[in-house]
Amino acid sequence: MTHTIFKITTDIKEFPLKEGDGTDSIHTDPVYSYIVTYLHTDTSICGTGIVFTLGAGNQEIRSLVEGLVQPLVGCEVEDLMSQFGKRVKQLAEHPRYRWLGPHKGMIHLALASITNACYDLWAKARGVPLWKLLIDLTPEQIVDTLDLSYLEDELTREDAIRLLEQNREGRDERIGIIEKGYPGYDTSIGWFNYSDEQVKENVKKAVEAGFDSMKLKVGSPETERDVRRAYMVREAAGDDARVMLDVNQSWSLPKAISTSKALADMSPFWIEEPTQPDDVIGHQTLAKEIAPIDIALGEHVSNRVMFKNFMQAQAVKYVQVDCTRVGGISEYITVSLMARKFGLTVVPHVGDMGQIHQHLVLFNHITLGQDALFLEHIPHLRDYFLHPAIVEGGIYKTPQEPGASSDFVS
Repeated sequence: MTHTIFKITTDIKEFPLKEGDGTDSIHTDPVYSYIVTYLHTDTSICGTGIVFTLGAGNQEIRSLVEGLVQPLVGCEVEDLMSQFGKRVKQLAEHPRYRWLGPHKGMIHLALASITNACYDLWAKARGVPLWKLLIDLTPEQIVDTLDLSYLEDELTREDAIRLLEQNREGRDERIGIIEKGYPGYDTSIGWFNYSDEQVKENVKKAVEAGFDSMKLKVGSPETERDVRRAYMVREAAGDDARVMLDVNQSWSLPKAISTSKALADMSPFWIEEPTQPDDVIGHQTLAKEIAPIDIALGEHVSNRVMFKNFMQAQAVKYVQVDCTRVGGISEYITVSLMARKFGLTVVPHVGDMGQIHQHLVLFNHITLGQDALFLEHIPHLRDYFLHPAIVEGGIYKTPQEPGASSDFVS
């Protein structure tokens, strides 16, 4: 059966949070929000694509989606996705809209919503969850969905196919993760505006719930507050727990160096987004200064070229590419391939409660041979999704419903 897109609609979903939830050193009043693209077909199937914001700019991004998406009307889904890399490049390189980017900001968020809807539709048309669709594709089929332009110095089409072929070894063993589930880590123990008492209680609850990895928001104007709370979490979680520290870009480079060194003895698993997200050389300098502490970043790295530069500069260890922040699933896979080439681990940023990324990390592990380290877990929006991510005992259960787990409760 064929499925042809005949109509496209959009929506905005906004979900205010409880006091303190979702806060960090920069984003102090978040409203978790999605700009949603719906690809309606001439059958009963509809593709749903989401992109994440904190509540402002939603109407502007929605307007960009509506302007960019029109060339998809009349496309049959299998035909569209068979050469999706070329199609997504055409959308991204629109001669008028590209001026608003290129490949960054609101225009790129709009492209992510559209792209994610295409993949959701593709999986639903085949009657399988997104992870199953992706792991069943051949290397050539995967690469046909990617735009590798501007990466030719590091990742050609031939390089990408070779990487995929090389990592077939061990696949039969890695596929066992479907039954075991994918490890999670708890971000919600330590939002920035939580009190010390609330953080300590949340750490206790996280450990009791089966999490052995968790994250604390830091980046206070008072360095002493960050240091005190970091050591507090370490003591509450225990020496064996992995504790990540997330700065959300608020430190200058000198402060990032001095504060990271002050935190060294509590053994942070990583320092996340330590300084301005476009400063490749600053992160390179910091990585050398604070080694062996590792740097994680990607939440605000806007496209594959910036990720390439960070990798080339050895300025990142944990790559936090997010398919709702770059240009969608296609660009996420592209960045994951580069990370595999550079020997780096992809641990996606999860602003969308892990709904899509629970599929993508399975693809990274099974098909690319990436380590199954863990996936961020944020539980605040689970009641709004038709098929919410299920995390039990600190483990993501493998989703079984067709699509990318992006549909909302009516």
